[in-house]
Amino acid sequence: MARITKGILGGFSGKVGTIVGANWRGQDIIRSTPKPSNRPPSEKQQLQQAKFKLVIAFLQPLKSIQTKYFGSGSGSKSRVNMAVSYTISEAVEMVGEVPELVYNKVLITKGDLTGFQNMVAAPQTGNIIRLTWENNSTQGNASETFESVAVRTDLTKNVTLPAPYAGKEIQVWSYLHNSKGTSASNSVHLGAHTMI
Repeated sequence: MARITKGILGGFSGKVGTIVGANWRGQDIIRSTPKPSNRPPSEKQQLQQAKFKLVIAFLQPLKSIQTKYFGSGSGSKSRVNMAVSYTISEAVEMVGEVPELVYNKVLITKGDLTGFQNMVAAPQTGNIIRLTWENNSTQGNASETFESVAVRTDLTKNVTLPAPYAGKEIQVWSYLHNSKGTSASNSVHLGAHTMI
C-alpha cells in the first residue's frame, strides 16, 4: 500500500507494484523494489545489527517520552530516530565482541530546559527511591515541574516502586519538562541502585 502525501503527483511512502516511495534526507524519492540478498551479512553489518537491536529493545518502553522530549523535532528525522542515533553513537561500547549500553551516557530526554541541580537517588526500605535535589528555580528557564511526581522546589520526593522491584538493581534517570509538554531538560543518570 502506498500513501500519497503531496497530491496525486507528489511523494508517497510505501510499495506500489515494483517501486518503493520514501522520504530520504528531506527528499521524496522512488526506487525499485530491492532484491533479496543471498549473501550473509558481513561482520561489520552483524555488529551494527546487534547494536541496533540492543538500543531498540532498551528505548522501546521510552518511546512516548522521547516522542515529546528528545531534541527539537525539526528536520526530516523523528525525535525517536534522533534518540536511537544518539544512543548507538554515544552510549554503546564493545565489551569483547558484544555491544553493551553505558548507562551513564544514555539520555532519556534531550533539551534546553535547565535540569536538576545536585540530584541524588537513594534506595529506602519498602521499595522506595528517595530523590533529593537543590532548588534552582531562579536560574534561567528552570521554573518547571518534575513529570507529575514533584514540583522542582520540593527538594525531595519518595517514589514507591511496584513490589516486583524488591531486591533488584535498577537504573535511575531524572529529567524535567515544562507544563505545556513542549520543552525538556537533558536527562541525568543517577546511577544503579539495589532496592531494599
